[in-house]
Amino acid sequence: MASVPQRIKQFNSNRLSDMVQVKYEMMTDNRFRFYRGTCHLFYEDLSKVNSIPPTPLAWICGDLHLENFGTYKGDNRLVYFDLNDFDEGVLAPASWELVRIVTSIFLAFDSLKIDHKKAVNMAQLFLRSYSATLSKGKAYYIEAQTAKGIVCSFLAGVNKRKQKDILKKKTEKRQNKLQILADDPKHIELDAQLKRELIHKITEWIMYNHDGPYNYEAVDVVYRVAGTGSVGMKRYVFLLKSMLAKDKYLLVDMKQAAPSSLAPYLKGQQPHWENEAQRVVAIQERMQNVAPALLSSLVFKEEAYLIQELQPVKDSINFKLIKDRYRDIYQVIDDMAMLTASAQLRSSGRQGAAVADELIAFGQNNQWQEVILEYATQYAKKVGNDYKAYVAAYKKGYFK
Repeated sequence: MASVPQRIKQFNSNRLSDMVQVKYEMMTDNRFRFYRGTCHLFYEDLSKVNSIPPTPLAWICGDLHLENFGTYKGDNRLVYFDLNDFDEGVLAPASWELVRIVTSIFLAFDSLKIDHKKAVNMAQLFLRSYSATLSKGKAYYIEAQTAKGIVCSFLAGVNKRKQKDILKKKTEKRQNKLQILADDPKHIELDAQLKRELIHKITEWIMYNHDGPYNYEAVDVVYRVAGTGSVGMKRYVFLLKSMLAKDKYLLVDMKQAAPSSLAPYLKGQQPHWENEAQRVVAIQERMQNVAPALLSSLVFKEEAYLIQELQPVKDSINFKLIKDRYRDIYQVIDDMAMLTASAQLRSSGRQGAAVADELIAFGQNNQWQEVILEYATQYAKKVGNDYKAYVAAYKKGYFK
């Protein structure tokens, strides 16, 4: 088998060469950041394991970890806390989602220097709460009125932010016109020709797509660096100006959609999607309680892209700030487990997914919990070794 550095380099070989260098550097931060950037390694390894018992097929986001939960503004303009990244989404065994998230608990807590015993307790809590929600057979959701603990405070705080806050942070006046901030380290200026082509394309989307924001025009666009796993893919942020209201703007994110890194290991029949962006949109709409504002897809130069509003309230829980607040961490993990089960229940029975009764029976049978916990514990150790091998290769210049 190829070495870990070789597998990583091969997987990222078709990405933008200068941007993938940014990703490689990000992945040296710690084991958890490395884990977030190597979803493909996780599933390649998992596909060779026979110890995990068969579980019902479910719609999964595929790359579930602690930072893929967060707030966003729905198309009904209310703010929710939910799973929020579906780039890897597929129909797969429900256990795959659980192994991925439980492993992330061990790695995230290790990076935060939180006692391993607490990590084990939180991993067990996640599996118990997930099972309990499945057993009830009812999908729940979290908004400001139903949130508890730190998530309640989190939603209350971010709900107060306005669009002008993100505009102030992301834009500036140049030649008496509002433009996207040029010296933001996450923004990169584009070639003039590509810029014109992108603005033309987003203008078509606004005019002809029912998901587009009516009566807006595109005034600027830059390349955007965001996330970890998706860095190196083509991604842009547009500034749109209202043609009806003075000084009213929107920021819209447009991200290239690639095939799911789980695809090579799937045995079940997947639906036929017109393109990868439509796959992401379809799975996101069926798993989330409410879809994000402007969620849509388009094709630009024969490549599929996912579109949604860049929001002032899209955030993930910063565990660094609550690492010493055990009760708050407990509530957050409990909420995340409930949301994971709810997303699977909400999308049950769709295009090959297990029906709710099968998921209920799965939740009522807790014999699989120890198997998943044991695998995640051991795999977290393997990630630690893979990370060391990666950092060593990076320092030697292997990825340059």
